[in-house]
Amino acid sequence: MRDVVALLPQNSGGFGLGVVGEVFGYDRSAAGLPRFDFAVAAPEPGPVRLDTGVVIFVEHGLERLASADLIHVLAWEDFDVVPDEALLAVLRSAYDRGATIASHCTGSFVLAAAGLLDRRRATTHWSSAAALAARFPAVTVDPGVLYVDEGRILTGAGTAAGVDLCLYLLRREFGAHVANAVARSMVVPPHRDGGQAQFIGSPVPQIGYSDGLGGVLEWMRAHLDAELTVDTLAARALMSPRSFTRHFTAATGSTPRAWLLAQRVQAAEELLETGDLPIEEVAHRVGFGTAAGLREQFVRRRGVPPRDYRRSFRAAPAGPVVRTPA
Repeated sequence: MRDVVALLPQNSGGFGLGVVGEVFGYDRSAAGLPRFDFAVAAPEPGPVRLDTGVVIFVEHGLERLASADLIHVLAWEDFDVVPDEALLAVLRSAYDRGATIASHCTGSFVLAAAGLLDRRRATTHWSSAAALAARFPAVTVDPGVLYVDEGRILTGAGTAAGVDLCLYLLRREFGAHVANAVARSMVVPPHRDGGQAQFIGSPVPQIGYSDGLGGVLEWMRAHLDAELTVDTLAARALMSPRSFTRHFTAATGSTPRAWLLAQRVQAAEELLETGDLPIEEVAHRVGFGTAAGLREQFVRRRGVPPRDYRRSFRAAPAGPVVRTPA
């Protein structure tokens, strides 16, 4: 996945374009990270007005999608309008030849119109989910998640979930080390599970030491090998277990147990990619206790056993691509 194209229709979201460009368009090869042949294309090249009123000039048309490994369809703001058949045909052709196609926000309407979401699970921005489900009954719409992975078809929710989807794609294709390094450069969390709630009481939580949660989250990350019960964590936060669970879920969009499992799997990924520790030792260091416990959670959340993950991602190339943008 080296040739990446962002498909930008009129009135699409400038934030979505910025996210895809930041993840795939920025050259980080000097840091040993993958470099992508990144381009922006539009159904009609030339001036394209974004949802903020800013007008940008897009050089490439639909022909640029012919070589793309990954096509990221950005928000289709006029989702009451059926996309042109030429666009839909190009997307079908790209999928048939093996490309991966992802959508951001209401870009899912374009994928659905092309028939690429039929008999698949998909998501979109929560405010548009009912419209997507009504218009395309062959699609199983899940309005409550951040993103959905259906192999070479992925759909993401709105705005910041585009960051999560892009980092997830990096993690899936290149491993946790690459995704975490890019996340650090963007100053964003390296991973949020796709099944995390799309809409929570505090969408952008301000977690600080004053509320007791910030220090607890940091302590949890540093003590993944410990037995971290809700009672133990609540005591550190100076809260009752019930109050702690309520505050934790409101602030993170996840229960303490689910958040902890995600952190442990992420830490295991890094150890598997960057070292030669035995699987049993990796399991102990991240808090799963035994290799069997690590394997169970790893297969459930990543789809492969730890040994296969290590074999794949320790050998994954991270150098720059050779081809230069047209």
